[in-house]
Amino acid sequence: MYAIEATGLTKSFRGTRAVDGIDLLVEEGDLVALLGPNGAGKTTTLMMLLGITEPDAGQVRLLGHALPEERSKALQGANFTASYISLPEGMRVKHYLQVFADLYGAPASRVQEMAGLLGITDLLGRLTHMVSSGQKTLIGLAKALISRPPLLILDEPTASLDPEVSAHIRRLLLDLQIEQGFTVLITSHNMAEIERLCRRVVFIAGGRIVADGSPHAVGAKYGADDLESTFLSIAAEHRTRPAPGEAASGVPTEVGR
Repeated sequence: MYAIEATGLTKSFRGTRAVDGIDLLVEEGDLVALLGPNGAGKTTTLMMLLGITEPDAGQVRLLGHALPEERSKALQGANFTASYISLPEGMRVKHYLQVFADLYGAPASRVQEMAGLLGITDLLGRLTHMVSSGQKTLIGLAKALISRPPLLILDEPTASLDPEVSAHIRRLLLDLQIEQGFTVLITSHNMAEIERLCRRVVFIAGGRIVADGSPHAVGAKYGADDLESTFLSIAAEHRTRPAPGEAASGVPTEVGR
């Protein structure tokens, strides 16, 4: 069974095609990276996979459930975080996390468990608007992991973290993935991170998939020794600009941050 089935995904903003007929199949239990230069259509694709942005054409199924018809069932088994998502102001971190534990039917003890795994126990009593950008990222990861989702979608999850904390997060994700067998779809501009995490990489440029395979196989296609060199080769070959309707980070303006 596929955790993600996307066929013919297409989206235009103000007459410019941001995503152009993407087909993406992700098997259950796999770790897959969706990569590409800014404006390539990565985040627009993720927003369509999550049912936040409606595609102009194409179909999406998550964990066997079709969007938008079975969106509630699909998203009950999926969770998402991104480094650009803001936290609501005026809440204690523990209350913020407890809301999501309650929404997903997770035990109350899961808040303390996730905080311990991510090293943010000392933040639980703090107000959400009193945390740093890196701490906000870790809180978002705790929120995404709190339901032990079968499908985890991560958009630049370590972008604001220092190297030591990023390394801890990579180890934690790999350990939890082995233990729980969840599926991960991740975007990142840290190619060394992706090489350590993912068994498969999917490069998009100009809204289309241009390479798909193991990091080694895709690198060999472009005559590159590592994934960073592969990325640079693909970016040079497929020069793109952020499409109208996308911010420089690739976030659709209709979604916002």
